[in-house]
Amino acid sequence: MKPFTTLDGLVAPLDRANVDTDAIIPKQFLKSIKRSGFGPNAFDEWRYLDVGQPGQDNSKRPLNPDFVLNQARYTGAQILLTRDNFGCGSSREHAPWALEDYGFRVLIGPSFADIFFNNSFKNGLLPIKLDAAEVDELFRQCEAAEGYRLRVDLAAQTITRPDGKSIAFDIDPFRKECLLNGWDDIGLTLRHADKIRAFEDKRRTEHPYYFA
Repeated sequence: MKPFTTLDGLVAPLDRANVDTDAIIPKQFLKSIKRSGFGPNAFDEWRYLDVGQPGQDNSKRPLNPDFVLNQARYTGAQILLTRDNFGCGSSREHAPWALEDYGFRVLIGPSFADIFFNNSFKNGLLPIKLDAAEVDELFRQCEAAEGYRLRVDLAAQTITRPDGKSIAFDIDPFRKECLLNGWDDIGLTLRHADKIRAFEDKRRTEHPYYFA
């Protein structure tokens, strides 16, 4: 998992509440567990005018011109503005995989579904909860100014707007440490690799019949 320290990123506004995980990555794409390659199918049913299937050449599919992420001004966005209850529905971990593979590193909204919120941290995404009024203002500014960017500083726990205003956000200290260091669940375990090897060596000596 890539460490997250600071990000100065282009913002895209997804002005919809209750976006569920099936909208983020539809069920037909859940057969793979590689954790990569899902970006081209993120928001598939909203993004394209046809029905997507695994293995398709997405470059030849008709795009929905009304979907916000298909607008040229939001190409390369790394920060997604959302509304209430983003990531609701099933607990599929493919949803944060798809968002991360698309290129997003930060999600900002008033609230997130609990399981999606937890899965995001485990996959290198930073979901930030802000007051609804603050989110409303970010939507207003983003839609009014092409090329709207925010600077997110995880260590300082701040978001800085183009007008210079700094917005503080809360984050669990353990999750913050994991993101700063790029530790997913496997990375956390491998921090104790020496102790694990010592335990296995001792076990091999004391119980050789396990390894016969």
